[in-house]
Amino acid sequence: MAERKQGGQDNGVGVGVVTQVKPKTQKPSLYRVLILNDDYTPMEFVVYVLERYFNKSREDATLIMLQIHQHGIGVCGVFTYEVAETKVAQVIDTARRNQHPLQCTMEKD
Repeated sequence: MAERKQGGQDNGVGVGVVTQVKPKTQKPSLYRVLILNDDYTPMEFVVYVLERYFNKSREDATLIMLQIHQHGIGVCGVFTYEVAETKVAQVIDTARRNQHPLQCTMEKD
């Protein structure tokens, strides 16, 4: 409880109005994860990566792999930054462990 000092002055405790402001939430930026073609990584390994890390069906993975093979690049999926970054790292790590030079990258959508 606020006490009043002598002379009619208060001790700095006053009444304030609290207004609640709703923060404007922004949708997170999205990033495309891309696999680049090379002359050494087996097509079946690319299909495996697409099935394992991007949850693609065998049919969809094969179509994306053919896109990569024929056009030099293919989109694996679109994700938030952290998810895209993790998927790129997983693909590259798996490729290196299997001694393949497969390249995976991400770009802003």
